[in-house]
Amino acid sequence: MTAAPGRRVLVVDVGGSHVKILVTGDSEPRRADSGPRMTAEQMVAAVKKLGVDETWDCVSVGIPTPVHLGRILAEPINLGGGWVGFDFEAAFGAPVRVVNDAAMQALGSYDGGTLLFLGLGTGLGSALVGGGVVHPMELGHLPYRKATFEDYVGEAGLQRRGKNRWRKDVADVVSRFQAAVEPDYIVLGGGNVDELDKLPSNCRRGDNGNAFVGGVRLWDDDPPARIL
Repeated sequence: MTAAPGRRVLVVDVGGSHVKILVTGDSEPRRADSGPRMTAEQMVAAVKKLGVDETWDCVSVGIPTPVHLGRILAEPINLGGGWVGFDFEAAFGAPVRVVNDAAMQALGSYDGGTLLFLGLGTGLGSALVGGGVVHPMELGHLPYRKATFEDYVGEAGLQRRGKNRWRKDVADVVSRFQAAVEPDYIVLGGGNVDELDKLPSNCRRGDNGNAFVGGVRLWDDDPPARIL
């Protein structure tokens, strides 16, 4: 993970199943369980326990919920409460930048043009990058068939419908977003992308490590895109 100039960055990737951290200079992330009852305070405690022997100058936190200009707009659906209005800087004792987790991965995955990022994890994360801006999106919660896109291609859909039907659902969802958004390319990330044996057309396989790249880029003096 390349360091932002002169800064040692702690990047925290909060998911519905795990919290993962990586500090500038380290090669392997550390993880702890999260889950539907994890509060913001519990997350910080878990991160400090994981990084007990680490030091950092600033912190990037990616959270699976709507975030606008660093302000959390709603409690995460797949986590516990206490996130809206939480003082992360006081809790970490350092400057903190909070973003949507899919937006952080999209920023780390971006290499030009217009990118649509879709994160296949506990839920369905989404973000669009283009024109120097990362636009966090909530496509997963839009209506789809008898429920929402997330209900079909998130972890619950994979467990409920089985791998073969889930793969067909992913292909259908991706084709719909491709037609609607018309990106130059799509990056499929998240923990469940490994369950795909074949990627839909115009798609690249993402790497969860890109979340940490994105977290560092948040502190770059000249990032490839800025997050709304």
